[in-house]
Amino acid sequence: MKTETKRTDKEVLVKGLKKMGVSLALMFTGPTLIYIAFSNQKKVLYIPLLILGILACSAAIFFAFKGINTILDSMFKSTRTNSN
Repeated sequence: MKTETKRTDKEVLVKGLKKMGVSLALMFTGPTLIYIAFSNQKKVLYIPLLILGILACSAAIFFAFKGINTILDSMFKSTRTNSN
């Protein structure tokens, strides 16, 4: 009887880490854009910068959830088929 231990799928793990890297970049970009927009409220680009900042923050949350989900899938999801 052969028992296999579950192993981390390294390709899926790398994809998850890339998504987390994108999320990290957006976590700094979004609040920075919002800060710039609020410090220049009388300028023409106030509304577009504010919208871009909010979108970047939303995308950071989305990529963080997708990245964590992908990383967890690489560790716990079994893609191998059992041939008994």
